[in-house]
Amino acid sequence: MPKLKTKSSAKKRFKVTGSGKLKRKHAFKSHILTKKSKKRKLKLTHDGLVHKADEASIKQQLNLK
Repeated sequence: MPKLKTKSSAKKRFKVTGSGKLKRKHAFKSHILTKKSKKRKLKLTHDGLVHKADEASIKQQLNLK
């Protein structure tokens, strides 16, 4: 069986933590920042975790078991 390629888009967007969870960045913090409050932009800065329902498909894209 040939080697499986990792989805390039997934490897750029997700990182695996030490405990095996998937880390992600928040959306909506790239442009049009003047109308967003300081509090909202600060909350978008911090990383979040991928929801349990989406973990299986992302792990498949990253070729994790």
